[in-house]
Amino acid sequence: MNADLDLALRLADTADAITLPRFRAADLRVERKPDRTPVTDADLAAEDALRELIGAERPDDVVVGEERGGVLADAERAWVLDPIDGTKNFSRGFGVWGSLIALVVRGEPVVGVVSSPGLGRRWWAARGDGAWTSDAPGASPRRIEVSGITDLADAYLSTTDFRLFERYGHGNRYLELAAACWETRAFGDFWQYCLVAEGVIDLAVDPVANPWDLAAVLPIVVEAGGAFTDLAGASRFDGGNGLASNGALHKVALAIIGARP
Repeated sequence: MNADLDLALRLADTADAITLPRFRAADLRVERKPDRTPVTDADLAAEDALRELIGAERPDDVVVGEERGGVLADAERAWVLDPIDGTKNFSRGFGVWGSLIALVVRGEPVVGVVSSPGLGRRWWAARGDGAWTSDAPGASPRRIEVSGITDLADAYLSTTDFRLFERYGHGNRYLELAAACWETRAFGDFWQYCLVAEGVIDLAVDPVANPWDLAAVLPIVVEAGGAFTDLAGASRFDGGNGLASNGALHKVALAIIGARP
């Protein structure tokens, strides 16, 4: 196995061992960050543990995390961490949350792991090695691929919170894309991107997202045969937003939802 992927999977094990026991814990501590998003003691403890393990095994690598910060620009190798993606779900006792771990080499995510112990699921990919999932703890991995849908009228679309499109001035574009699709849902956060990679849905879009929200899911979608860009059409995870598709639908979806005058 790719040594960096092996480390990323062990990092996911470390995160799971911290986050899962705190899920639905009666003494879970939840605070508000300056941007009004929640942070729990589990977020902080998980990121600190991941940083410690990376420091021990890859001392020359940069680490960037949602809770403790870091600088990604110009880093040769950087681990990008979201200790709990879906903290609102986590804090409310809803099982759709996960730890996101990515290795970015010269600006490109080459390893991505999403571990969701609340769902009993994990997804991972390394550049050139395909995308994989396990359906239950200890289950044999299976390779995943995007869907073969080629017409928006047959497509399944998801976002995290459709109200954000209105808040950021793109409400009409989202409604136009939704109207062109067969079905819409708000699976949200990491899960919708993993569902695209599995071929369960066909499009996932967020009008606002941070690098740690997208770095891990990008290689999973791409290695599953899909496409991942920002809303300007650039193949990047740090553009402030994201669109994932099965590839066949990307151009037509981008023409509707993407940045334009």
